[in-house]
Amino acid sequence: MTLAITLRPGSGVQTETIALAAPGPGQVEVEIRASGVCHSDLHVVNGDWPAERPLVLGHEAAGIVTAIGAGVLDARLGDHVVLSWFAPCGRCTNCAAGKGWLCTGTTALDNTLPDGTTAYTDARGADVWPYLGLGAFSERVVIPESAVVVVPPELPFEIGALLGCSVTTGIGAVVNTASVPMGASAAVIGCGGVGLSIIMGLKLIGANPIIAIDVSDEKLEAARALGATTLLRGDLVDTTAEIQSSLGGVDFAFEAIGRVATIESLPGLLARGGTAVLVGMTPIGLRASIDPFDLADQGKNILGCNYGSSVARVDIPRLAKLYLAGRLPLDQLIGRIRPLAEASEALTELGQGVGLRTILVPPKRSQR
Repeated sequence: MTLAITLRPGSGVQTETIALAAPGPGQVEVEIRASGVCHSDLHVVNGDWPAERPLVLGHEAAGIVTAIGAGVLDARLGDHVVLSWFAPCGRCTNCAAGKGWLCTGTTALDNTLPDGTTAYTDARGADVWPYLGLGAFSERVVIPESAVVVVPPELPFEIGALLGCSVTTGIGAVVNTASVPMGASAAVIGCGGVGLSIIMGLKLIGANPIIAIDVSDEKLEAARALGATTLLRGDLVDTTAEIQSSLGGVDFAFEAIGRVATIESLPGLLARGGTAVLVGMTPIGLRASIDPFDLADQGKNILGCNYGSSVARVDIPRLAKLYLAGRLPLDQLIGRIRPLAEASEALTELGQGVGLRTILVPPKRSQR
């Protein structure tokens, strides 16, 4: 049995004790030590992304391998691991081309294990499904080996959790999706966990200037501490006019919120030949308008970014090494550490834009 935070259609977020099956072929069991609270969890809780069956929430986590199913090739008992929510199939054309973030065979978006099943059942024996194939708001998970990334044991679990989604997405948007060159100018709209990770990525590769845009002074100050050179309050300043008048536009503009209004503002921030990068995820079905003449006449570009165009087993260990070498101040992304049972309160605060990243820890977590 394991404690888990579930979402049931019509009943909202709940704390339950549910049963977890032993890992099957190609699967591993992981004891969760830390989980990040991400907007993708909030999207499904708010109904932005419909959930038609009960889910165990959570997809950004780190822990220790505690059991291994038949046929597992690389994971070992006791390994410290980060969970990768977009577990690739390893067999489709995109996986074969080294583009696992575009995998067409993954079942993560179906909220199931690769064989279409779930390892969770509730007190009545009914199936409960793992959100994004993980269901990481729980004490233990059973997941495919392709969702496990081994990291150094000295990496703090809280930092490992962030590498599972927000940090890898944000830094990957800079170095993989957009391939921002040294010295390029950039603007970032939204300074939550992903936006701040974008700013860290821009500083890492030597972008300048780095303009942070948000409506929270707290988040803008966090952006300054992580490398932003200019801070703009999006609710107090005409950011388009300010950036165009001072710089003539930026080379790269990143949207890390997932709001139609801010997405539509991106092309106006760009210089000639500039690139807009859509990183924040919107509710399903929304549409944004652009001026196609402006894009064509000015040679501007728009890129979509999924998971930072990252290959988890390559990029997550690299980011872990950079953190351990003191090159990425990821501790500054964490606002609060809460017990797992306070997930609902943490999701409410996230929706209100309060504070920085919240990390959930299970009860009686073993100390490193």
